[in-house]
Amino acid sequence: MKVDQKGHTTIIKNTQGSTAEFLQKLSHEFSTFQKQNLILDLTHDKDLTMDGIKLFSDLIKSHKKVKKSMVLVSDRVDFNSVPKSIIVVPTILEAHDLIEMDEIERDLGF
Repeated sequence: MKVDQKGHTTIIKNTQGSTAEFLQKLSHEFSTFQKQNLILDLTHDKDLTMDGIKLFSDLIKSHKKVKKSMVLVSDRVDFNSVPKSIIVVPTILEAHDLIEMDEIERDLGF
């Protein structure tokens, strides 16, 4: 797990290989990142499936309760089949853009 902080956003890169191992480690250290917007870079997991993406849904719900954004980055999934509660984009740049829009919406009271 590689962590990189940029402003109000933290990028966490999966270096574990397995999404399940990455999620377990992230859940264990979640209190460290709870007050920051998160970009989870899953691009190194070559075996990522939709079931692997769905494993993050509980963590995403917890993060939304504290009014922060969590965006997953992967180019290996069918974006049309991703549940609406999970945000997945193909690039880190798009993830930053989405977080910026979420921040603006929260500032405006939406």
